[in-house]
Amino acid sequence: MSLPSQMQAVRFIPQPGTEEASKAEPADIHVVSHDVPQPRSGEVLIKVEAAGINNADLLQRIGGYNVPEGATEIPGLEIAGTVAVTGDGVTNWSVGDRVCALLAGGGYAEYVAVDARQVIPVPDQLDLLEAAGIVETAATVWFNVFMTAAFQPGDRVLIHGGAGGIGTMAIQMVKAMGGYPIATAGSEAKVEYTQFLGAQGINYRTEDFAERIQEITDGHGVDIILDIVAGQYSEENMRALAQGGRWVVIGTQGGIKGPINFLRMMAKQAVLTGNLLRPRSAEEKGEILSGLVEHIWPHFVDGTIDPLIAQTFQLNETAKAYERFAESDRVGKIVLTM
Repeated sequence: MSLPSQMQAVRFIPQPGTEEASKAEPADIHVVSHDVPQPRSGEVLIKVEAAGINNADLLQRIGGYNVPEGATEIPGLEIAGTVAVTGDGVTNWSVGDRVCALLAGGGYAEYVAVDARQVIPVPDQLDLLEAAGIVETAATVWFNVFMTAAFQPGDRVLIHGGAGGIGTMAIQMVKAMGGYPIATAGSEAKVEYTQFLGAQGINYRTEDFAERIQEITDGHGVDIILDIVAGQYSEENMRALAQGGRWVVIGTQGGIKGPINFLRMMAKQAVLTGNLLRPRSAEEKGEILSGLVEHIWPHFVDGTIDPLIAQTFQLNETAKAYERFAESDRVGKIVLTM
């Protein structure tokens, strides 16, 4: 197929008078003309149909999430589209294949080049818009809950931010794999939404979630915590953990520091760890995605797990999409379309 030399892409450009983005002055969002990337050996070039928005993208805009070395400055960590070109040595993909991909960056554009190991097929039952909103969130949950925290059927899993993109995906994945999801949220409407998805919901603004968990689990506590908050709720998390519990921190919306009772951690023989997905190697991402395709993709096929796309915006509406993403009443995923 004939490819253009230029494409439309989003760039974060610091405001005049600032050298880089900051929390006080977030970088301006611009749609610019950009060279179409050329796939290197082992890569595929994907014509992007849609791209998912994630909190990491908003953090990159304010200078709070460094771009990995060698990655493009174009934001966007997950996309879906069709294979446009295959690089040397790529034998498992063909031009025209419907795919989604986990990226280190570059998703907010009409084309993206990515290591073929970070590309997986889109189930026939999903359209490309739906697929664009699942790969990063599903990979995050799979890596942290199922691989790092060694989930087992029957585990009680506490999911903070239960009505967001990662939270809604985590509830569904834990339930589909035989676990018991418990989710926190900041309003009664969001609590009801997490319960609609199959979780036991807790309003952390009006209840002590650690106490509620002891009631819900008959004093057992939770076996796994998927934590996007950390910081101010650290002590409550430790109280909520079961004996031998695993607490995985993947975000710091509640602050980068918090009190931890290490004696309680020792007594519970608890494990506290943290992860970032974006800097992982192509080999590691490929391993994570292989697990997704084997264990989670069948649940998308049979409808057990729903992509839960909340709203879509066109690429030139990225700023408006970010405003919506940050609003407190948002649930589910927001996706950009090309």
